[in-house]
Amino acid sequence: MPPLLQRYADLIVNFGANVQEGQIVDLASALGKEDLTRAITASAYKRGAKFVDVYYWDPHLKRERVQHVADEALDFVPAWYGERTLQLGDERAAAISLSGPIEPGLFDGLDQERLGRDVFPRVKEWAKVINERTVNWCVAPGPTKKWAKLVYPELEPDAALGKLWEDVIHVSRLDEDDPAEAWRERANALASVAERLTERKFDAIHLEGPGTDLTIGLLPTSEWNGGADETADGIWHMSNLPTEEVFTTPDPERVEGVVRATMPLYLQGLIIEGLTVRFEGGHAVQVEASAGADVIRALIERNEGGDRLGELALVDREGRIGALGTVFYDTLLDENAASHIALGSAYEIPVGEADRERINKSTIHIDFMVGSPEVDVTGITRDGERIPVLRDATWQV
Repeated sequence: MPPLLQRYADLIVNFGANVQEGQIVDLASALGKEDLTRAITASAYKRGAKFVDVYYWDPHLKRERVQHVADEALDFVPAWYGERTLQLGDERAAAISLSGPIEPGLFDGLDQERLGRDVFPRVKEWAKVINERTVNWCVAPGPTKKWAKLVYPELEPDAALGKLWEDVIHVSRLDEDDPAEAWRERANALASVAERLTERKFDAIHLEGPGTDLTIGLLPTSEWNGGADETADGIWHMSNLPTEEVFTTPDPERVEGVVRATMPLYLQGLIIEGLTVRFEGGHAVQVEASAGADVIRALIERNEGGDRLGELALVDREGRIGALGTVFYDTLLDENAASHIALGSAYEIPVGEADRERINKSTIHIDFMVGSPEVDVTGITRDGERIPVLRDATWQV
């Protein structure tokens, strides 16, 4: 096994998920990512894992389902998938997931409305497990040749894969002598920004730029989080590796205006281009896109809470991903390149107990990027004072 691959797997297991001795490890992978999956499995057992349960996703099976299953069954997911997820929480397991497209273009030509209704392999129970903080988890990119060719179409397949790995090594800080220590420093910097934002006690955040004029209300107890996470049992972990964001949970009833995506979104196996969403009274009332609009519409119309916001995340220009100027067509990487919002389920962690019943709940969570150096972010206090937060993607607080 190449030393660099094992070093990356060790970073994911030992630092990202922070697998504990005796834990069960849930490892969600996909066909084409076998080498990294095996390296992570080896690392987890060396770390002391009791059992590593690997699940390989095959998107060809989803294509067959969307094409042929009865219309009334498109929303169906067997109960045992949710029960398994809840049991992972009960067992205080660790969870690792590998991101990145494996069959770009596979879903081209499918009925977009039907494709948008089939949200599997996502199950709503994951939101419960994450909010209860019973699992130490980590999502990390898993490069493949087809994904690399999507990102670098001008390169030959082997060269494209080499370039994508080079990017992943850089943004994961594997090119540092001590990647874990480099991540601790970055996590501390993000936590410091989150603390300063929380101290401001903003009532709302205003995004303004080309095609965007959106005001997002915050809850009275909304706080900002960034950097590392901690389970209810005190296990420190990095849910996203890499991570460059600070985020909060908005008031789902107070979102007004229009927002234009600043990057394409790879969703349900399709590339969503030119996404623009208009909000009124907290609801997404208009969704337009030059490609893929019907998928977004189906997702938010068929899933309760899908038309409201569940997350607001801000990203500055100091991170390593945005500086590359590359669209990765992978939400993990792209959402940490630019500020973003998410339609659907919200996180309880940034909200006080008094407001947790007010946060948005949904089966889906769709992040899309809305930030750039041209998009100003301004905080609005309860007495109406406007305070710059991001200008030219640089922190002002």
